Amino acid sequence: MNASPFARPSAFVPLLMSLAALAIVLAQVALAGPGRTVDEGAAAHLFQLLIVGQLPVAVFFAMKWMRRNSRQALVVLGWQARAIAVALAPVWYFRL
Repeated sequence: MNASPFARPSAFVPLLMSLAALAIVLAQVALAGPGRTVDEGAAAHLFQLLIVGQLPVAVFFAMKWMRRNSRQALVVLGWQARAIAVALAPVWYFRL
């Protein structure tokens, strides 16, 4: 059985973590505004943990799936990279 790599938790968990990080940034901007504060706060720390925490999962996925099906693995890794970029975009845009 040759299942899609997208069905594996190591493929979709980083995508969900990026989505959660994006939601945290957007909620923080909606509630407190786009300006910087003196203290980073819990939202910034959660964002940082979500972004950095998905890297080991993505590396595990790459190590496991690059041998099995490199083409599909690269597609999944591309989606993971795009998700990180989308989560980081509001931070860059609002200079948070």
